[in-house]
Amino acid sequence: MSRLEANGHVADLPPGVDAPVFAEPWQAEAFAMTVALHDKGLFSWAEWAQALSAQVKRPGAAADGHDYYEHWLAALESLLASKGLAAKADVDAMAEAWERAAHATPHGKPILLENDPRPAKGRGGPSGQGRAAR
Repeated sequence: MSRLEANGHVADLPPGVDAPVFAEPWQAEAFAMTVALHDKGLFSWAEWAQALSAQVKRPGAAADGHDYYEHWLAALESLLASKGLAAKADVDAMAEAWERAAHATPHGKPILLENDPRPAKGRGGPSGQGRAAR
């Protein structure tokens, strides 16, 4: 639950203050990745709209839309896989590595992929910060 939510509702904000667009940092990151990948020409907005629409229409989607960015991320992963840019297994393996790294990182320290206690074979080079989990 985001810090702004209480009892299933967005907490009262002071007058004139709008609720944040993103409830969690990973949502903003997924949004930014989508825009950046589109800007690089990896997919069109029509392709993106089709991928997102397919995810949102899947059975089990929340009627209130609270899972919208989970569908957003699933659409991005699906689109990248369909284009041969990132296989689902690779995306899942990387997410699991970030999760392990997050659990192995002391509180208050940046989460670095190199903190993964079980690094993947062949993964080398510098690592940076990123989302630890969805």
